[in-house]
Amino acid sequence: MHIDRQTFDGVQTPVYVLEEELLRRNLQLIAGVAEDAGVEIILAYKAYALWKTFPIFREYIHATTASSLYEARLAAEEFGEKAHTYSPAYTDKDFDEIVRCSSHLTFNSLSQYERFHERIAGKCSIGLRINPGYSEVETLLYNPCAPGTRFGVRADKLPKQLPNDLEGFHCHCHCESGADVFERTLVHIEEQFSPWFEQLKWINFGGGHLMTRKDYDVPHLINILKGFKQRYPHLKVILEPGSAFAWQTGPLVAEVVDIVEDQGIRTAILNVSFTCHMPDCLEMPYYPEVRGAKHIDPSCPSSFLLPLSSIYRLGGNSCLSGDHMGLWQFDHELRVGERIIFEDMLHYTTVKTNMFNGVPHPAIAFLHADGELEMLREYSYEDYKNRMD
Repeated sequence: MHIDRQTFDGVQTPVYVLEEELLRRNLQLIAGVAEDAGVEIILAYKAYALWKTFPIFREYIHATTASSLYEARLAAEEFGEKAHTYSPAYTDKDFDEIVRCSSHLTFNSLSQYERFHERIAGKCSIGLRINPGYSEVETLLYNPCAPGTRFGVRADKLPKQLPNDLEGFHCHCHCESGADVFERTLVHIEEQFSPWFEQLKWINFGGGHLMTRKDYDVPHLINILKGFKQRYPHLKVILEPGSAFAWQTGPLVAEVVDIVEDQGIRTAILNVSFTCHMPDCLEMPYYPEVRGAKHIDPSCPSSFLLPLSSIYRLGGNSCLSGDHMGLWQFDHELRVGERIIFEDMLHYTTVKTNMFNGVPHPAIAFLHADGELEMLREYSYEDYKNRMD
């Protein structure tokens, strides 16, 4: 179902809208890959954690991955299964509770392993994050193998014989990457770490496998995984994508609240914020798709042969000077009160939003397959106030 502006008549904006049909489409594809390749694919909460939709997820997958105590509790208490947990560093006060909520627990360093492993005492399977020193992620902010990284252990730091209670390796090198990137990365992983594979029970290839993207080569991914399992049949293989589950599953619907102009640049100020509600647009950075609009490249003079009255910069409603994004051509002049729909806004948004400036947090809605729009969560002043309590 493709949401149009009329769907939101009478619905107050801003609002994230998750579409059930699109979510199930992704889940069916992911479950198919897992079955065909003979691997386990689990949901990473760092990209998506709308727990009211977990009953749907449980129809397709059986586990999730956590990076903190709160995420591990969400797995145990709301998803109903213990988490595959990894954290860059565990703390004394949280560790025992994390173990209670985890089926697998991965250490980031040998020093963390030495400090805490005896407190696990067989309660969950222990893993270690490895670092092959190879990643094709170009944005350094998202590159887990960048020089000086704090993530994982290099092969030259591992003992020839692993500790008896260490059962798995975890390796995360991707960010919204294709199967070809995984294939090239896997060469480096095997070259460096295969001498230890016989000592392991499982290997987790992390997230960033964007298998639900339209141009993703799913058959190639399945073949890569099958080939790996043929080489190492004793290893259970796990993938934990986040974005792939929520990719293209729904928009963020905003509203124009003012239009201002300075030095020839007209800015439509919205009732949402890039820094508060779409942070990856500024961090990555990337230009989101805006329904009914075309992004204009300011370095291309021919772009400005278009009617200037229909070109706007989109601005957020916070006091951050850089809370704005690009130039966009619409097919008409915008007006105050008009809805602006940002496509594909369900992954890495609701989990990363903040209340900087007290800018109102978008509601979260669920569009059922039968067309019913259910409000899952609406936010108020009390939510902002209680964060400071």
